[in-house]
Amino acid sequence: MRQATLTTLNPNLVPSLILLGAAVIPCTFVSFIAGRQLAIGVSGGTVALTALFGGVIGVVAAGLLEYDSRKDFGILPVAGIGVIEEAAKLILPAILVFVLRPRLPGDGLIIGVACGAGFAVLETMGYAFVELVQSQGSIAAVDALLFLRGLLSPAAHMAWTGLTAAALWSAAQHGWRLRSVMAFALTYVLAVALHTAWDGIGTTMAYVVVGTISVLLLGITVHRATVSSRPLLSQHNPLTVTGQIAAV
Repeated sequence: MRQATLTTLNPNLVPSLILLGAAVIPCTFVSFIAGRQLAIGVSGGTVALTALFGGVIGVVAAGLLEYDSRKDFGILPVAGIGVIEEAAKLILPAILVFVLRPRLPGDGLIIGVACGAGFAVLETMGYAFVELVQSQGSIAAVDALLFLRGLLSPAAHMAWTGLTAAALWSAAQHGWRLRSVMAFALTYVLAVALHTAWDGIGTTMAYVVVGTISVLLLGITVHRATVSSRPLLSQHNPLTVTGQIAAV
């Protein structure tokens, strides 16, 4: 699609280029996380719907809250964007954590990564549309933006929401004890700090440093979920749907 659009410069292909360019890497990363040795109780369909509705809810909620904040206060600090967007992406996971049973070690992680993926895809599509208008229809400019944002998406929204949703699930699994709730709160603050640094500094070196930290933290979270999953995965008798370890 990319090559066809750049070669023919056919404007009819631009919507497909924007959609696929924004979605391919996030979808691939979700599949990569789901392919780890994790005990996951949610089905592939649930993950896909989570990405879709979580992204839509997150983008709409964040857009409205950011607009209202700017209208009421006249300015929205960069940190405010991080607070709003990281909270907006957690709306659907916060609902699902009370709905889905049982709560398996990999559920929060895959739900969070999927929500982050949906948010990243829709946000990237928006930026691509703006770039198309501002560049007066330059497909090359749109393609460059899609490539950069797609490449960075696993180290940004997907990693941050994966971290916070995993911490939310852990708090629920531990009966909302004070220690686990505090751990979730600190994880959320960390995600906001990484988001703020990403938006506020805005240099290539900042993207590299913040992205590396984000991916490393997500890797640690995946490793911990993998360790917690081993007793369940080693059971000889597969669990039923009410307690199933489902391959996404």
